[in-house]
This record gives sequence, structure tokens and C-alpha cells, in this order.
Amino acid sequence: MNLEYHNFRLNKSRKHLFASDDPIKLEQVLQVPKGCEIGIFKCRVTYGSAIESIQFELYQKKPVVSLKLVEDNSISYDYKFSDRSQLLELFSLRGGCDEILIVKNGFITDTSFSNIIFSDGRNWITPASPLLNGTMREFLLKSNITKAAEISVAEIRNFETARLINAMLPFGSGNDIPVRNINF
Repeated sequence: MNLEYHNFRLNKSRKHLFASDDPIKLEQVLQVPKGCEIGIFKCRVTYGSAIESIQFELYQKKPVVSLKLVEDNSISYDYKFSDRSQLLELFSLRGGCDEILIVKNGFITDTSFSNIIFSDGRNWITPASPLLNGTMREFLLKSNITKAAEISVAEIRNFETARLINAMLPFGSGNDIPVRNINF
């Protein structure tokens, strides 16, 4: 989904992290393996200056109905890394909730595996400073489906619902979480 956004992020990351100026075109290197034609599969591309591996795995949607706010003012996840240890450490603080909602310097960022958008009943707003600028988030912003704004912890109560989004959770995937299910 949104392959052009994945292409852009991959090549931007390669340029910044590995000084690679030769763009990779994912549409030319990805081949869906036999057995992955029916159903929803997640494609994981591991790369450095070049592609190291491509894996397909059946996607299992994780039910999320509650979020726990966790604060980490030093977390940095500007690029999608295979090392998710810092995110997993924060995830372990979720208590009885399904997922975490990360707060950095008093503002909402992301969950451990997705961006987030909030609705006040009329508009969809996504945090202006996510940990990772996800491809679905970028698509929704460019499509004017959502707008970006800083959202403080106190401002969460101004919204009715939250929705998790990422490449595997598109806008209309029925993922709404009532704000009352966010544990402060």
C-alpha cells in the first residue's frame, strides 16, 4: 500500500544514513512469493546501502481497544530500524492496556507500532511531531484527510476517538478507540 511513499522513505533513509545516492525502485525488486497472493501480507525490506533481505509474512491485525500513556523525553525513532528495543521497553509499561501512546516533552507522538490520528467528530488531527513519519500518515496529510497539529496530553480530552494508522492499518480499517480508553 502506498508503494511510492515507501520508496521515498527508503531512499531518503539510505541517502541520510548510508550516503547512497542511487535510488532503489521497490516496484522493480519486490516479487510476491507463491502462497502470498491471497490474504494480507506484510512485506519487510531490510536494507543498508543496498537491500539485504525481503520477507513476506501473514499479517495478523492486533486488536487494540485501550492505550496507556508512557513518557520518554529522549526517545528518537526518525528512521525505521530493525532494532526496536527502546520501543519494546516502553511497550512493557502498558500495564493492563493493549498498547502504549508515547508522550515526548508533553506532546503526543506515536504508539509502539503506528502513527495515530484523533477525531473531534468533524476533523482528523495527527500529532505534528511523530516519532516516525509513517507512509499512511503522509498519504493522509497529502490527501487532506487529516491535518497535523501539536497535541498535548491535556488536549487529548478535546477529542472523541483515536485511530491507529500505518501501512497495514489504512484510514478506513475500523480501528477507533474511544478517548475514554486512554489511560493517563
